[in-house]
Amino acid sequence: MGNEFVSKQTKLAIAAVALLSFLGILVETSLNVAFPTLTKEFDVPLGIMQWATSGYLLMVTIIMSTTGHLIKKYKAQSLFRIAVLFCIIGAVLCASAVSFPMLMTGRLFQAVATGLATPLMFHIILSLIPQSQVGLYMGVGSMVTSFAPALGPTYGGFLTSFLSWRAIFLLTLPIIFGIIWLGIKHIHLEAVGTNQRFDWMGVVLLAWVFVSLSVAFANAGTHGFDSLSFFGLLAIFIMGLIALFIHFRISERKILNFALLLRPIIGLRWLNFFILQFINIGISFVLPILAQDYLGTAPFMAGLILFPGSLLGAAIAPYAGRLYDKQGALLPLIIANVFMFLGCWLFYFGTPILSVASMIFIYIFLRVGFNFGFGNTLSDASKQVNLEERAEINSLFNTFQQYAGSFGTSVLSAVISSVQLQGGLPLATLTARGSRIDFILLAILAGIGLLTVVISHYLKRRTVNTQK
Repeated sequence: MGNEFVSKQTKLAIAAVALLSFLGILVETSLNVAFPTLTKEFDVPLGIMQWATSGYLLMVTIIMSTTGHLIKKYKAQSLFRIAVLFCIIGAVLCASAVSFPMLMTGRLFQAVATGLATPLMFHIILSLIPQSQVGLYMGVGSMVTSFAPALGPTYGGFLTSFLSWRAIFLLTLPIIFGIIWLGIKHIHLEAVGTNQRFDWMGVVLLAWVFVSLSVAFANAGTHGFDSLSFFGLLAIFIMGLIALFIHFRISERKILNFALLLRPIIGLRWLNFFILQFINIGISFVLPILAQDYLGTAPFMAGLILFPGSLLGAAIAPYAGRLYDKQGALLPLIIANVFMFLGCWLFYFGTPILSVASMIFIYIFLRVGFNFGFGNTLSDASKQVNLEERAEINSLFNTFQQYAGSFGTSVLSAVISSVQLQGGLPLATLTARGSRIDFILLAILAGIGLLTVVISHYLKRRTVNTQK
């Protein structure tokens, strides 16, 4: 057995990067509650304002896709300094924003910080923590990042209602300066080094694909799904997808190992993983808007609606992991996808008689389902590969985890915005109609997620029977 001792310096180094990641996720989920206020203040439609979240997540996705290379090439201290610098610039820009473009620029700076901080946290854990305690520290890191979405809507709703949405950013600045002191003093991890050249073309093409698809749906929210611009952007997306496919076929440098998705079990787990995060982030965007526009609640109450479900979901995650260890993937993933499926239909049928209490209850139901499945899909996919490929699985899944949130926000906001464009009825009625369409879409996706679990279980059983 190796040395089981974890130094205070290592613990504080992990804490510094974890706090930076926490702040990024906290602010992201806080802003969803402030969208009705921000659309009025900056005089932009919801389809444009949603980019403050989906654009942020899109940038995080792109940055995360590069961290596998950056962590090998540069010291942890250097990456940390860049992350906090971008975080401070972004917070100042957002807090002082006088226009939407200024706010969006600040959000993109903050996205770079979060995109670097989250992988860096897990890199420090995997590099400095003894094997016998890696699970514990990885769990703590996951709990930190899971608690941020639970607290974010309440934090954002409270500040928007009683102070100003600008306080969401201003109050993070003292914490960031504390993080700087903590990180500069305690983060000391050398780069392992790599001779591999960076796949710039892969990053550009990946960004082309991600951005064009998200912009297409955001554009539909502004001009409608029957607009020429929507179909034109879809054509640009398809061209980018073809170019990315050709690049990965002929290039030796690959920023992400998409070939892993060709293995049936891994591909099915990846699809389920993407769907779960699409629903999770998407519905946390829809509900605060529905609560404010349809039920007439204050931003603070709209944020509070999500708090019990997010908190209970984060608390139940370790139990879901233990259930997976004891029973395998089938039971927790069936529970996850059935709960998500039923939760989406409950929101759809319950919209005409919706209340704050019923929203809280259904969201708890749905969020418990999410946490039964989310971590376990990645865990089970990792078991299907050798040790050398596990880092590639993590990079692939986590990149698309971020994009699922960005894309989910773009699609669901586009649906609501396109319905609101029709006019002729009160805003509350139009928002409710758009939200119900969103709930149908999410229920269909949850059904597909459930189907992936059934198919993968059948494939596993057939493999076992073949080997006998």
